[in-house]
Amino acid sequence: MSGFVSRLNTAVAKSPVGRWFMLEGSSHPRARPNAKFSTEIRAGFATFVTMAYIISVNSLIISETGGTCVCDFDPLDPTKGGNAAGNGVLGSSGADRIAYCSANAEYMACVDIIRKDLIVATAAMACIASTAIGFFSNLPLGMAPGMGINAYFTYTVVGKFGSGKISYQVALAAVFIEGIVFLILSILGLRQWLARSIPRNIKVATGVGIGLYLCFIGMQSSAGIGLIRSDPATLVGLGGCNSEFLDASGACLSNRMESPRTWMGVLGLFIISILVLYKVKGAILIGILFVAVTSWFRNSAVTYFPHDPTGDNRFNYFKQVVSFHTIQKTWAVMDFQFNTGEFWLALITFLYVDILDTTGTMFSMAQFAGFMDPKTGDFEGSTPAFITDALCVTLGAVFGTSDVTVFVESGAGITEGGRTGLTAIMTGFCFFISLFFSPIFSAIPPWATGPALIFVGSLMTKSVTEINFNYIGDSIPAFLTLAMMPLTYNIAYGLLGGLLAAVVINGTVYIVEKLSRGRLVPPNKDERDPVMSFRMGPQGEGVLPPWLVRLIRKLKGKDPLEHAEHGVDAGNSQETLPIPEKQAKTEFMDDVDASEVNDNVIPETFTDNSTMTSTASGIDHATSRRKSHQRNSISSDRL
Repeated sequence: MSGFVSRLNTAVAKSPVGRWFMLEGSSHPRARPNAKFSTEIRAGFATFVTMAYIISVNSLIISETGGTCVCDFDPLDPTKGGNAAGNGVLGSSGADRIAYCSANAEYMACVDIIRKDLIVATAAMACIASTAIGFFSNLPLGMAPGMGINAYFTYTVVGKFGSGKISYQVALAAVFIEGIVFLILSILGLRQWLARSIPRNIKVATGVGIGLYLCFIGMQSSAGIGLIRSDPATLVGLGGCNSEFLDASGACLSNRMESPRTWMGVLGLFIISILVLYKVKGAILIGILFVAVTSWFRNSAVTYFPHDPTGDNRFNYFKQVVSFHTIQKTWAVMDFQFNTGEFWLALITFLYVDILDTTGTMFSMAQFAGFMDPKTGDFEGSTPAFITDALCVTLGAVFGTSDVTVFVESGAGITEGGRTGLTAIMTGFCFFISLFFSPIFSAIPPWATGPALIFVGSLMTKSVTEINFNYIGDSIPAFLTLAMMPLTYNIAYGLLGGLLAAVVINGTVYIVEKLSRGRLVPPNKDERDPVMSFRMGPQGEGVLPPWLVRLIRKLKGKDPLEHAEHGVDAGNSQETLPIPEKQAKTEFMDDVDASEVNDNVIPETFTDNSTMTSTASGIDHATSRRKSHQRNSISSDRL
């Protein structure tokens, strides 16, 4: 079997497909070490399995808007759920509207159709987006309608069953316009420019924060093992109890840590950890499938199909094996009502969240995979990746769903060895299959995917050692970034908190130093990270997008490739790493097996490798950092 796989990897690598995706052995001058076809396929499937929950979760959340279904609620008519206090405005008497519409059988039947529409829409958009970003950007990233932003779309903008300020159709129009704005920003290079201007410590902290965020999701019950539950006194507390011991808020009243499902999830985490410890390929996937298959037996204590109405419905759907539903009520229903203030508020909010959330996630995944270039502060294929993301946001609105984004669960595939766009294309293919086999894929319980999220989260926190804790101006913004992400359940809020702290603290230091003419400075200011600049590119091209820089250089008669030796060309999916760094990376990766990639992805992302060498040689950490900063001062000024 291993001989067949080896021959298959060689054949694909030598084909045009292998050269396009820069597989190892493809004779491409920038072939990616240990990027093998079989590894990419396995990694793509691992990413899909950890993302598969979005098919059911996203459809459930957004269907609670009521979609295009019409409820005859009248806030002024007591016979239609209203009362005399209503003012007839959309969204007034929200609790009354929700209660009345929930009891309306015809309306709820329509909502069920909306949910089925959104199952197809979610899977279809995940298929299209993942395939597109893999093909055009050659990045191992999975995309789908994002968690967090879908909850904001449903419960804040539209409101449950239309109890918000704007309708489902108008909210989709806001998402559609936001995607167009994003596309313009991406083409002009402004989105990348904004991301490059983020200080290095906050970028590193973003990856750590997303790791903690993933762990937090994996420990909850909605998409995890149920180890953590809500608590009326402390917000969160120990869970692990069976459903009969939950109160109305979802908190465990008693019998904590007695749920067989929670313990099955814990077992899955241990299985993954031990298999990775012994370098077993596909460890994450094996752990997920073990827990999932175990949960398909109806009479077991951990079954996903209990003998109750909910379990019966799941099992009946599961037995269908093959099922396809055509979109009926959510396709192209946008309503462009620009004359409402709520529309513009929703548009601005979607834009702000996506700039911070999606861009931050994409940079963190690129860093996790080892694609970041320390000289440019950019990653391979950034421009096509951002353009693809923007187009998919717009297309997602046409399908009837909220913003499409890069998923942090992509870390599962990267951990499995995914290094090229083939990983993303495989993920997209799996979502395509799920359109027809959704009963099977929807039967993967959350306590099967939760262990994978926890494990990947632990790997992403390794880079916390790269944060400069010696200087308060670097450490506090970074700490707020990584702490606020899981605690606010929002990546964007963490980034915003860290950036605000960086501006206030370092801005104050700058002003005091200027006013005192350099006499009042922090004693250890020389230990801070190099100050980031709004200039970017090896030639300091400013905010101009890379494709425009190359065009200008060509029109001026200069070779647009003459500066390739300086680093990554941010706008091209065929960029090069700096020559010494590329050689070092190749030598590093040649010494390990692909199954060991989980141990290697974090070191590849280090921009200050002196931290590792200083530990071995006994050199003081702060002194090593200062020397590294001096060595890289020219490169840092160009970030």
